[in-house]
Amino acid sequence: EVQLVESGGGLVQPGGSLRLSCAASGFTFSTYAMSWVRQAPGKGLEWVSAINSGGGSASYADSAKGRFTISRDNAKNTLYLQMNSLKPEDTAVYYCAKIGSSWYVGYGMDYWGKGTLVTVSS
Repeated sequence: EVQLVESGGGLVQPGGSLRLSCAASGFTFSTYAMSWVRQAPGKGLEWVSAINSGGGSASYADSAKGRFTISRDNAKNTLYLQMNSLKPEDTAVYYCAKIGSSWYVGYGMDYWGKGTLVTVSS
């Protein structure tokens, strides 16, 4: 059974940093691309970032470029999202998702975690 469990969310002041983690199990983590998606209160899903299976290539939404860094540790079956210079508009539930291929372009997300809440507020 595929399981994705996010952690690391919480309350942070504007300008602060958080690192989200996503522990994966039930599939061969190192052979699949992964993604982070978020949902702000009252809004739809917004794709944030994706990384290929080997970790050597990543892509970011414009809202995340220069502030967020996606990474993965295939030995630990864990996906990360380092978020710096956080803004109130980054407040959202952050989900990690498995992509149905080793590459993230042109492939959909087939499994999702339950999410972790990030609140950016003073």
